[in-house]
Amino acid sequence: MQPPAGLCDRCAHQQVVTTTRGSRFSLCRRSRTDPSYPRYPRIPVLACAGFEQRSAIPEQELS
Repeated sequence: MQPPAGLCDRCAHQQVVTTTRGSRFSLCRRSRTDPSYPRYPRIPVLACAGFEQRSAIPEQELS
């Protein structure tokens, strides 16, 4: 079982990356445009200036 990633688990900018060996990492997509955000933040993230609440609609249903 993965430990909770804190705010990242509810953030619109989180992307969960799974390796071929089954390890899971929380990628911050804000890091692509703003270098002040770490690509893979240390978890649990308790505070983040870039946090935006994820929509209640799962991403898969938006396509």
